[in-house]
Amino acid sequence: GRVTLRISDTGIGIPPDKLEAIFDPFVQLRSTDAIRHDGTGLGLAISRDLTRGMGGELRAESRPGDGAVMLLELSLAGREKR
Repeated sequence: GRVTLRISDTGIGIPPDKLEAIFDPFVQLRSTDAIRHDGTGLGLAISRDLTRGMGGELRAESRPGDGAVMLLELSLAGREKR
């Protein structure tokens, strides 16, 4: 009754102590090894709020140096959350 989408990248990864913080509004991780991009740090916060509003969950898995995986889990249409 649920589907999970896994979206991965091959970037520098996310430190374990920052995996939840990246979903907080205005949080942007910076690294001297990363290319800096302008932005407000709202994208993941909004995405998680929208996902939860649909009864789903958005979370991240990562190991520094190994990229990151975003997991988007949603109920299939017409199915109740179990």
